[in-house]
Amino acid sequence: MPSQIFVNLPVADLPRARAFYTGLGFTLNPQFSNDEGACIVISEHIYVMLLVRPYFQTFTHLPVAEPAKATAMLNALSCENRAEVESFVAKALAAGGSTPNPAKDHGFMYQHGFADPDGHQWEVFYMDEAAFAQQAEQA
Repeated sequence: MPSQIFVNLPVADLPRARAFYTGLGFTLNPQFSNDEGACIVISEHIYVMLLVRPYFQTFTHLPVAEPAKATAMLNALSCENRAEVESFVAKALAAGGSTPNPAKDHGFMYQHGFADPDGHQWEVFYMDEAAFAQQAEQA
């Protein structure tokens, strides 16, 4: 089974993207970073590779999508509680991101999200598994 995930994202301005993600509280792994890419450590097993668009293109024969114009993927990160969700979104806004959608409360799950300066969308959420189980039993 895979033990790590590396999310590769094309970026227009690597220093801006690096500043955005480190502004969220993530760290830069300089060992896997250079002028063409930056390795951002989200957790022990989750990494984001920010790759300048020409370098990103070398990994695929398909055209590289423009994330500010079309959604190809939504990334989701879990949080410990609702307050952490809102804190995360506030950090993203302060670092230069935007919120493409309003927060949603589904009862058992609370979600909000942000887009980075390149338009890559991230959902952050808190899910109360006990409330989910209770809601499922009632359905």
